[in-house]
Amino acid sequence: MANLSDERKQRQHKLEELRNKGINPYPQRYERTHSPAELVRQKDKLIADEVKIKTAGRIVTWRGHGKTCFAHLAGNGSQIQIYVRQDQLGEADYQQFKQLDIADFIGVEGTLFHTRTNELTIVVEKFTLLSKSLRPLPEKWHGLKDVETRYRQRYLDLLANPDVRRIFLLRSQLIQAMRDYLNRQEFIEVETPMMQPLPGGATARPFITHHNALDMDLYLRIAPELYLKRLLVGGFERVYEINRNFRNEGLSTEHNPEFTMLEFYMAYADYNKLMDFTENFIASLAQTVLGKQQLEYADKTIELAPPWKRLTMLAAIATHSSIKEAELGDLQQAKAVAQGLNIPLDKHDTWGKIVQKVFEHVAEPKLFQPTFIIDFPTEVSPLYKSKPDNPDFVERFELYIGGKEIANAFSELNDPQDQRRRFEAQVAERAAGDEEAQHLDEDFLRALEHGMPPTAGEGIGIDRLVMLFTNSQSIREVILFPQLRGEK
Repeated sequence: MANLSDERKQRQHKLEELRNKGINPYPQRYERTHSPAELVRQKDKLIADEVKIKTAGRIVTWRGHGKTCFAHLAGNGSQIQIYVRQDQLGEADYQQFKQLDIADFIGVEGTLFHTRTNELTIVVEKFTLLSKSLRPLPEKWHGLKDVETRYRQRYLDLLANPDVRRIFLLRSQLIQAMRDYLNRQEFIEVETPMMQPLPGGATARPFITHHNALDMDLYLRIAPELYLKRLLVGGFERVYEINRNFRNEGLSTEHNPEFTMLEFYMAYADYNKLMDFTENFIASLAQTVLGKQQLEYADKTIELAPPWKRLTMLAAIATHSSIKEAELGDLQQAKAVAQGLNIPLDKHDTWGKIVQKVFEHVAEPKLFQPTFIIDFPTEVSPLYKSKPDNPDFVERFELYIGGKEIANAFSELNDPQDQRRRFEAQVAERAAGDEEAQHLDEDFLRALEHGMPPTAGEGIGIDRLVMLFTNSQSIREVILFPQLRGEK
């Protein structure tokens, strides 16, 4: 069998022959009367009325029988068979048709009928080459298995693997369902800057770029939070943004440096109201997109019908390990627990950071059914309201489903003086060497001084939610073009 290089040479030769004959192998357009999917839907009427149709697609199968050929055209996830006869086309056009290759795009004109095996088929009366392919389809259309190639050449993955196409169709449907739900709840969709003079709204290391005309460094946003909250100051009471965020961190099955998040804010609400909202929101999304309120993930069933379990971070540690809450009472005790679990610690780690690391080590992977983890240490939550009865903790929750963090939400801090103190503590941590600590944003503080209503805000990781809805074990399966190392 000819190797890939030989096949490319053969296709290149055919391309040159077409041009020498005055045939344009890449015409500008083709007017279809029907797509392949529309032909399937309307077949009974089209056959009964003997309607002349024009459709187009990519040749994906081919078999010849002397003076007749059968092939399949694929388009937008559907296929239809075509039947080509020499006595119908004429010898010259029929011989030209036989020079086509699998992966070429063609347009065809003709009428529909059913074969003896009841397959819907077009009797071709005329064809037009629309795009000459210079490379074959992967593995002769039988599939593409190499993971690296699938991610790097997603266009081939989509062609060869129907399940991959279904993942991204569902992703689109899920995002649309999010918009529909939020719009019905009187939220408005907004857009905020992706390049920011200060990175804020999350604890993460940013990407840095430079604006030549302004001669200033800018940061790709790590979160839209501080801009969305400015809109609450400006009088919008319910806002959301489906946003791209960028964090200069490692890659894993659950992390990509560029990711998509839904972030929304609700005035006059706290984190308790937001938990009620969230469980109804996600259960509704599943009902809309999947037709049920259960997910099949990692060979287990996840029940999304509310209400969902709620545990404090300390209670979650105690529930999923032999560690008692009292054993994490102060910095030295927390250090001892973490060291006993061989958890790597940094010299800048505070009590709150160590408690969070212990939680992530012993409890997070076990949170398979939907669970709200509430009441985080204030030290790891610099933008959020403290609990009135215990200022060491804030009114914050993270939602875990399938052992993954899916959402992060808070009762937002709207006291500008308290917010300044929190920012100053973050600045001190940066000065001590914590590159992920947040900056002091004077403009945001100025906005807060004009007054922001009591507000609850939440971010939902869309990529991870799609992983759950599609039973995908890697975030790269649900991002069309995930970040990869350079090709060698």
